[in-house]
Amino acid sequence: MSVQKQTTHTAFKELPIVDISQLFSEDLSDRKIAAASLDKAVRAAGFFYLKGHGITSALINDLKRETKHYFAQDIEQKMKNYIGLSDNHTGYVPQGEEQFYSHAVNNINADLKEAYDVGPDSPSLMARFTDTASAQLPDNEPCQKAIHAYYQAMLSLSETLFKGFALALELDEDTFTQHLSTPPSQLRLIHYFDNPNAKETDSGIGAHTDYEFFTILLPTAPGLQVLNGAGEWISVPIIEDCFVINIGDMMELVTNGQYVATSHRVRQVKEERYAFPFFSSLDYDTEVAPLAEFLTGDEPSTYEPLICGDHLLAQTMQTFSYLKQRLEKGEIQLPEKSQSLLSFGQASIKQG
Repeated sequence: MSVQKQTTHTAFKELPIVDISQLFSEDLSDRKIAAASLDKAVRAAGFFYLKGHGITSALINDLKRETKHYFAQDIEQKMKNYIGLSDNHTGYVPQGEEQFYSHAVNNINADLKEAYDVGPDSPSLMARFTDTASAQLPDNEPCQKAIHAYYQAMLSLSETLFKGFALALELDEDTFTQHLSTPPSQLRLIHYFDNPNAKETDSGIGAHTDYEFFTILLPTAPGLQVLNGAGEWISVPIIEDCFVINIGDMMELVTNGQYVATSHRVRQVKEERYAFPFFSSLDYDTEVAPLAEFLTGDEPSTYEPLICGDHLLAQTMQTFSYLKQRLEKGEIQLPEKSQSLLSFGQASIKQG
């Protein structure tokens, strides 16, 4: 079990904005300037707005349009792509399929959302159990095309950000990308139901940290809330042409807690809302442990090494109903050294 660090985040009231356009420069000094801005934002909040990313509005609008069309179908049609029918954890996720740890301890009802999970064919998140599998996609060519284009764009942006974070941490620029050949990174298409009478206790997504290195989020409406260093939930409004980035468990581990995964949730979703998080991972078999650069006599390792894909798999198996059922039947087993849910992030989340 990892020993929890107290968060180093500030009592921020709004998220910082980071322009990464210089990360695309051929001049290393330019890239280092952008990386310094990344470092400052991550240490202050673990969450920030991202601009200067180079993703076109046409590509984003195609994804939004096709996602809206998909979720407008009746439930019987959508369940033909139920995620529990796939071999590689791709497909439709109906309301109630997921349950985060915070739901159980705080007696919160099921999240008011549905989703569609997209990942690589193989190796996938389920590579431990299935050698080869094809991703389950909606039976609609325009939708498939829009999803594929956006997924590939996110893979490219992830590579740029992995290099940026390496520079921010004063590491070799390829520290992370040398383990970035076939990652089991996931894209989620999430649809939050409109709820005009929503109360503060109504949950779109319960409080959690993300399992991967970082998340690239495209939201279409307010609802996201982030826990600051003072233990306060801060609302995150929409800023045009900006993604929202947050640090995940694996980045916290590899930096020995220099970067802390930030707890977040979605609440009070009164209007219909869509969100598109891309969870950026390294290759499945990558061993993730605190790097030597972050280990000193004053800062010994407080984290056990993990296999990247195994951590993602273990957290997913403890969250999705169909996987928990397979686990109970003995059809699948948790990987060795599996962490419990909420093993990373601000320690204060466990008290509230």
